[in-house]
Amino acid sequence: MLGIKNIKTYEEWTSIFNPTSTYIGNWKKDSKIYFVGTDKNGKKGGMVSEIAENIPFKFVSIRHYGILDGDKEIIEGAKVEKWTGGFENYYFDENNGLTTVTIEVDAMEDFIDFFKNTFPKALNKLKEIIEK
Repeated sequence: MLGIKNIKTYEEWTSIFNPTSTYIGNWKKDSKIYFVGTDKNGKKGGMVSEIAENIPFKFVSIRHYGILDGDKEIIEGAKVEKWTGGFENYYFDENNGLTTVTIEVDAMEDFIDFFKNTFPKALNKLKEIIEK
């Protein structure tokens, strides 16, 4: 559903966050995965993460533990200390053919308004894709 089996689905719904959003890696439990995009200056950046849990059609948990600055992984120090250890959890509840997605995000104070405004738009995009 999130684009776990089809990267194009992921790229389409997460384009709301960044038009160049993608991931590098896989969604298997304990796997390292990069969530990346390109900024307005053409520089690659993103999050260094781990799939903490993946129970198909039920639950996906992503633990963020660093950032990607160009090709450089930063996993310690002041630049990432507020972000390290944050989780992004997706719960899927299917009832009578209708799936409800609930998301929990540990977000730094600086990003709360961004997520509150952007996540609903991204989820509407995901809904459009799934209902095609």
